[in-house]
Amino acid sequence: MGSLSVGSGVKPSIWAGLALILSGANAIVMPRGSTGKVPSLGWNSWNAYHCDIDESKFLSAAELIVSSGLLDAGYQYVNIDDCWSLKDGRVDGHIAPNTTRFPDGIDGLAQKVHGMGLKLGIYSTAGTATCAGYPASLGYEDVDATDFANWGVDYLKYDNCNVPTDWQDQYLACNPDFVKTGANGTCSTALEPTLAPPGYDWSTSKSAERFGAMRDALAKQSHEIVLSMCIWGQADVFSWGNSTGISWRMSNDISPEWSSVAHIINLNSFKLNSVGFWGHNDADMLEVGNGNLTPAETRTHFALWAAMKSPLLIGTDLAQLSQDNINLLKNKHLLAFNQDSVYGSPATPYKWGVNPDWTFNYTNPAEFWAGPSAKGHLVLMMNTLDHTVTKEANWSEIPGLSAGHYEVRDVWTDKNLGCLSSYKAAVASHDTAVILVGKRCRNY
Repeated sequence: MGSLSVGSGVKPSIWAGLALILSGANAIVMPRGSTGKVPSLGWNSWNAYHCDIDESKFLSAAELIVSSGLLDAGYQYVNIDDCWSLKDGRVDGHIAPNTTRFPDGIDGLAQKVHGMGLKLGIYSTAGTATCAGYPASLGYEDVDATDFANWGVDYLKYDNCNVPTDWQDQYLACNPDFVKTGANGTCSTALEPTLAPPGYDWSTSKSAERFGAMRDALAKQSHEIVLSMCIWGQADVFSWGNSTGISWRMSNDISPEWSSVAHIINLNSFKLNSVGFWGHNDADMLEVGNGNLTPAETRTHFALWAAMKSPLLIGTDLAQLSQDNINLLKNKHLLAFNQDSVYGSPATPYKWGVNPDWTFNYTNPAEFWAGPSAKGHLVLMMNTLDHTVTKEANWSEIPGLSAGHYEVRDVWTDKNLGCLSSYKAAVASHDTAVILVGKRCRNY
């Protein structure tokens, strides 16, 4: 019987993706390759408004991105999600914007957003209808890509709903969000008879063909539009996504609660080999400011998304966002790591903490993470338990460091902690201590 682990049978390298930096890993970024090297930063409408959208909400979001300092921090995309078009069908072969909601059309909105120094994103689906039942792009890739380009759209979120039978994949990939798994998140044909055989080339799958058709259509346009694939980790996109788009969703949808945040961290911790310049696992839109996440959980959510080098797309009503959360989203150290132009690799686990190393566990995922950057090593210690725990980062355990004294800075307070031989902190429940370990100190 075939058996595949969530890591495709290969234990991830601690500095997974470093080879991508050195080799200049190459995704298709349409058409000139001037954007997409590092994760996208911006705002998306879905988590805040779902289908209750109109032009005023996007203009308000754009204005607040500018006035709050988020644009200066690097957030540049204002992304329309589902429900922007007429729902009844195409008009003369084209998806028609709902002019009641968007009286100046998508092109008019794009001009206004561009006038604020921002970029505009739009949404479609590689199926017969979007997830909310609106016209989608399967079979109409060239028409829709041309329209998006003519409207001045800069970014396409491309979803995976309503795939017709003749476009279904022959096999299933080992994706714990969608297939039955055994011990430690492993997949087998005993549990899932249609599991792909070992060595199957997913770049030849119908999923890769569906998303590749839109990639090719966007590449024909004279206006650059980057492709973000909302494929939910299906079809082992980790093995071929880097040849198709700048990012790919690696899980099912997020929700604004701790269990969802921990679930995604656990899944992504085994899938970070695919992350590097020009290609990023998308851990889904940020829930900062939403639901019942505590301040500690919100810090962990944002810190891990930034450290895993996920796109950072704010998903809340910016007018209701607290100043503390705005400051969190602008944290200069986490954004510098996420947007580093020298090191493309993400932070990865170097020790699991509660569980033995390499344990697949949604409740208590890996707690100790680190990754190199131009400013030093970012080190994160997450507490997945329901009480405060004292945690210690020992430099000799962290790849790229060794025993000795290093300059250390607290990422949350920006306080210089001096030259330390290790770092110990009392970490509250579901919170994360984050430090930047800089140069080795000379006088020790």
